[in-house]
Amino acid sequence: MATLSVKPSQRFQLQEWHTNSYLLSTNAERQRDASHQIRQEARILRNETNNQTIWDERDNRTRLAERVDTVNRWKEMLDKCLTDLDAEIDALTQMKELAEQNLQAKNLPLDVAIQCLTLRDSRRDIDVVKDPVEEELHKEVETIEATRRALQQKIGQTFEKLCVLQDVRQQLNSDHRGKMETLDIDRGCLSLNLKSPNISLKINPTRVPDGSTALQEWDEFSRFNKNRAEAEMKEAADLREAIALTIAETNNELEAQRVATEFAFRKRLREMEKLYSELKWQEKNTLQEIADLQEDIRHLEEDLRRKFLNLKLCHTRLESRTYRPNVELCRDQAQYGLTDEVHQLEATIAALRQKLAQAQNALDALFKHLARLQADIACKANSMLLDTKCMDTRRKLTVPAEKFVPEVDTFNRTTNRTLSPLKSCQLQLA
Repeated sequence: MATLSVKPSQRFQLQEWHTNSYLLSTNAERQRDASHQIRQEARILRNETNNQTIWDERDNRTRLAERVDTVNRWKEMLDKCLTDLDAEIDALTQMKELAEQNLQAKNLPLDVAIQCLTLRDSRRDIDVVKDPVEEELHKEVETIEATRRALQQKIGQTFEKLCVLQDVRQQLNSDHRGKMETLDIDRGCLSLNLKSPNISLKINPTRVPDGSTALQEWDEFSRFNKNRAEAEMKEAADLREAIALTIAETNNELEAQRVATEFAFRKRLREMEKLYSELKWQEKNTLQEIADLQEDIRHLEEDLRRKFLNLKLCHTRLESRTYRPNVELCRDQAQYGLTDEVHQLEATIAALRQKLAQAQNALDALFKHLARLQADIACKANSMLLDTKCMDTRRKLTVPAEKFVPEVDTFNRTTNRTLSPLKSCQLQLA
């Protein structure tokens, strides 16, 4: 008969079995409840974090867009400021060139004035006088020098202002380039999304880079550049107006002085022409008087010769009558008459001699004065020719250089114009 073998093992009680099943069921429910709670919390967290992430990304996208708009507005302001600044630099440069051209143009009036003063130094004798023409010429030289100094000062100020404007432009351009680079970066950031291929994790992306500035500092920096540029442009515009005013004033002063100088020249020429005509009239009358006096001297000499013949006749008659014989040698009426005639002729000859000497002295004086007259006429002719040459030289101030043709020949000392008072003097001086 077979024997049932019983394997030795631990035996649990039924109650333990039920308890174990209950515990398993209870733990399963508790684990499921815990898992359900976790799943709900996870869903809530996912929803919250998804919403937070979406809104954070959207808010930052909005902030980036607003920042792009802000930077773009500043860029456009800087663009306009740079455009205005370039236009102001060009305008100021043109005004500087105009001032330099005006300064260069002052060389001609200065050369003409100095040439006129040099020409008038060739006057001779009494004509070397400090007349109104010389005073006006010296005043013209002083006026030209003053205008040159004023223009040179404005040109120096313009050069300094252009340097400042270039420095401002460089600062604006640097700020503008920074804004352009910032726009490129921020627009690139704005264009990124979750599907962009070039996104990745970075090392310590939340660090604050060296050299970072606050938003207020950034705004104040650009505003300072803009305000400085506008202030410098306003000063440059004021300087341009001042230069234009200086050019107009200096040109008006020079024109007024030119008119005054040429008026003095014309007045002096008329004065010398009048005096020249007076001297020529005096010369003509003196020559006529010399001719008349020479004729009278010839008559006096002829009368003296005749009176000597008459005296010889009387002397011969008286000497012949001394040889009358005896009582015939009497002092009769003929004797007395001849004696009176001799005395009368001697007195007449003495008077004629005296008058002849006076006439010859007067003739010598007339010749000497005629020489002085002719010398003064030559001086006046020389002075008139010099002033006419000065007036002709001053035509350079009003006639374009390509159309200027000298009307006075310096070598032949003749003029192409009809100057009747100068014709004779030019012939005399040629």
